[in-house]
Amino acid sequence: MRRNNYQGVLQKPIGSGFTAKSTTAEVIKGIDLSGKTAIVTGGNTGIGLETTKTLARAGATVIVPARDIDKAEKNLQGIENVELETMDLMHPESVDAFAKKFLASKRPLHLLINNAGIMWVPLRRDSRGIESQLATNYLSVFQLTAGLWPALKKANGARVVNVSSQGHHFAPFDFKDPNFENRAYETLQAYGQSKTALNLFSMEMDHRAMSNDVRVFSLHPGSIGGTELAREASLELFQQMGFCDAEGNLLPEVAASLKTIPQGAATTVWCATSPMLNSMGGMYCEDVEIAPLSTDLSKGSGVHPYSLDQASAQLLWKLSEELTGVQFQMD
Repeated sequence: MRRNNYQGVLQKPIGSGFTAKSTTAEVIKGIDLSGKTAIVTGGNTGIGLETTKTLARAGATVIVPARDIDKAEKNLQGIENVELETMDLMHPESVDAFAKKFLASKRPLHLLINNAGIMWVPLRRDSRGIESQLATNYLSVFQLTAGLWPALKKANGARVVNVSSQGHHFAPFDFKDPNFENRAYETLQAYGQSKTALNLFSMEMDHRAMSNDVRVFSLHPGSIGGTELAREASLELFQQMGFCDAEGNLLPEVAASLKTIPQGAATTVWCATSPMLNSMGGMYCEDVEIAPLSTDLSKGSGVHPYSLDQASAQLLWKLSEELTGVQFQMD
């Protein structure tokens, strides 16, 4: 009997055999993706680029939708089995256009890796008035996944992998004021609720999609050096979070805890390809393993129960349909 992960009942390590230091090369070893089609958003930079390279080397055809085509072409140069398309997650019409173009190809979609995201940005809103981190990190994922649903179902065995973050501990989802219209904007609160939303969506979609042999996971890749995610963050914010000293130098213990990019992408690749997860779904993972439940921020690990709450997940699904104008039906 297939089970859902409501209230985190399945959040228990399964003995993956990997660790926080495992790399994409170790995780993908022995796995052949020939004949499989994957989409990796944000697949031209950081851990997304590493994910693209890993899946392509294993034989998959990888489609990378990107906002900056020139930059993407440069970063993806020389990688075989990769196709580049245009998409801007802040523009709903661009998301729809990409999904429709892919569906027109009549290909099944075996792997959808929703990797793209933004963090620590000032208050911005999209054309609908939705706060940018919520729009980019979550609502675009809901809309894109809904648009690609026919291709996922056609695969007869697909996985959706949503790159979340330990940052979901920063905030639950605020159903009363998700767009900071009646409260002061705080960038970490906005980021946190967007990632909490991603966890709730992943759990709820898995519950709804498993009968069509589509399984869904969310994950924390770890704190990683060498990515562009913090490009808009101020020094004051890094100091507030205890990452830097008064002169702006990264603290030695923080630097020692950072993962390399191949280590950071390993959990994504594991969630997307591991045979151990064939009959599982709806869980939040970290360090190439299913994460335990945790309410203790000081531990710096685990998944907070509020991001796996059944009532919140179902309420969020309804709100997401209202905010995007997309009816995400599974039949």
